[in-house]
Amino acid sequence: MEEREHASVMDAFRLFNKGESEKAYAMARKLLLKVKSTRAVMNSNLLLAYYFKNKSLADSSIFYVNEYLKYNIVGSDSLKMRDRAIACNIQGANYRIKGWFEESKKWFFKGIEAAQKYNDENQYYRNIHGLALCYSYTNEDTKALPLFKECIGYEANLEIVYGSYLNIGMIYAKLKNYELSDKYLQKGLELSKKYNSEQAMAVTLTNLAMNAKEQGKLDQAIRQYEEAIVICNRANLHQIRLSAKIDMGSVFVAAKKNGKARTIYMEALQKAIELGLLKQQMDIFQNLKTIAQNEGNYKSAFENLTKYQEIKDSISVLQKIEEINELEVRYETLRKEREIRVLQVENTNRMLELANQEEAIKNLELQREIKARENKHRILVLQHASEKSFNEISLLKKDQELQEANLAQEKRLKKTILISFLIILIPIIGLLVIYYQKLQAQSKLNTREKQINQQRITAIQKNQELKVIKAGVDAQNQERTRIAREIHDSIGGNLAAIKLQLSNPNVEDPKYIEKINRQIDDTYQQARNLSHNLIPPKFNGNNFCSVVEEYIRDIGSAGSLQTSFEAYPKKIISQLEAGLQIEVFKIIQELTTNTIKHAHADSMELYIGLGQDHSLCILFEDDGIGFEPENSNDGLGFNSIKSRLEKVSGSMDIDTRKGRGTVINIEISNAKPTEYET
Repeated sequence: MEEREHASVMDAFRLFNKGESEKAYAMARKLLLKVKSTRAVMNSNLLLAYYFKNKSLADSSIFYVNEYLKYNIVGSDSLKMRDRAIACNIQGANYRIKGWFEESKKWFFKGIEAAQKYNDENQYYRNIHGLALCYSYTNEDTKALPLFKECIGYEANLEIVYGSYLNIGMIYAKLKNYELSDKYLQKGLELSKKYNSEQAMAVTLTNLAMNAKEQGKLDQAIRQYEEAIVICNRANLHQIRLSAKIDMGSVFVAAKKNGKARTIYMEALQKAIELGLLKQQMDIFQNLKTIAQNEGNYKSAFENLTKYQEIKDSISVLQKIEEINELEVRYETLRKEREIRVLQVENTNRMLELANQEEAIKNLELQREIKARENKHRILVLQHASEKSFNEISLLKKDQELQEANLAQEKRLKKTILISFLIILIPIIGLLVIYYQKLQAQSKLNTREKQINQQRITAIQKNQELKVIKAGVDAQNQERTRIAREIHDSIGGNLAAIKLQLSNPNVEDPKYIEKINRQIDDTYQQARNLSHNLIPPKFNGNNFCSVVEEYIRDIGSAGSLQTSFEAYPKKIISQLEAGLQIEVFKIIQELTTNTIKHAHADSMELYIGLGQDHSLCILFEDDGIGFEPENSNDGLGFNSIKSRLEKVSGSMDIDTRKGRGTVINIEISNAKPTEYET
């Protein structure tokens, strides 16, 4: 049992390391609710801590590290210390993200100590690098430099080596020693090119460009920023590309090229809004305000300043919300600790009660011994009395006659009690018959209600199908109307004009022919543009995730089945190709119908996630009676699902057994959002 749970957690870690973090997160959350072994619980908490740290959600990651450390008491000493060093590294990074640098340093020191104790070189350098970053952030450059230089020698982890070269270059740039800064940055750039680390190349180039700008080498700075942007576009490094764009705009401002700077800032602003990066939006509006002031356009400067202030205010609100969330976490932690103390007191009281009960048992045993001795004494007394009462036999005979009379009276009494019992039993039997009839009526009523609920669910399914069909028909009608209008208004008008001019007597005039040729070229271009725009209309009649959510919610409200639906990221999933959305919706309907008809479940959960590799994951779970998968292959419902999955290159895994519910995992590869030709 323990080994099977541990293997499941390791599967979740493998998903996380492959970049499928959302699947790994969903799997870890479910495992944390199911697993019983200490090792599985501990590693599930560690995976969740990794996940939230990578999402920069420091408070959540801190919580799961603390939960992990509560269980860090199993295994050999070396394994325990290695895992503790990993947890300390995550916790140090979390507090660095929050800006609590002193607390962050404490955790990195703990991680270094644990790694040194059992010669774990990898965790030692990870914690050394994290500590050096803290020193760098707190401007303790004299402490940071030797640590970064020590990390350069650890060639087993290229990420640490890249980061060390880069951070040393940044420290020397901060100290205005651009010669040494460029030297270390160039070494980092050579190493990143050698091992084809595009992220490291992009970051290093942006820092070299900043050095060139500070030294007045503006053309060189622009070339290096452009090279970094090309790498970012190739590797989809959106945030680094955005920072490079903003910095390149400041170079154009320094070169008095306000027009180019404004163009770059507007492009960067659009991307910052898409990514939700408020700090970068503030920087862009600040720079746009400066450009407008330099040009004397104070109205534009005021508008940009207003937008800058609005974002700044919204950041303050978000920070307050974060502080409130942090206080809530602290409150919950204190409350749990208080509950633990109460339980400890209750356990102490129970132990005292058990001790008192044991003492009482001992007293009872003593009392029994005393009574036994008293009985022995009474027997001796009776034996002595019997010898004296030999002459009283006649009296004993009379007593025997009295006892026989008492027995006869007891028989009459028992007969009377039996008759009374029968008199009471008859109404009870009648009541039981009435209760049985009532149960039968209730059973019929429940069966009828179940049929009504099934009819409601069927109606909901048909209603949702009609909505999907109506959305497709409406989109087709709108597209046909648009095409007809384009042909009539543009191409038809041009052809009529050409026909009119060809009937003119001056048609052989070269200038006149050239004019007609231009109109023919214009008509051809319009026809070409119209053909390029004949793309499949997007499924805009309904937001896909909203349709699924409404359908699942209606299923729950129609009966006693508790339903739950989650999707991430909803916006991108709703932009998938319309045909794929319809097939996925039909599959969800079939799974839901199977659960309602056969599973006898109390709850049902649905999760839809889209990974970075454009693989669509559908996780469906119920707590019903389950089934044997080998007996379901010939079922009409599963055959329908399999045929639909074949259309969209999908696969399905079923995890179920009789009596323990069903989990169905569906994966559809290459589920990219719809793209249109422009």
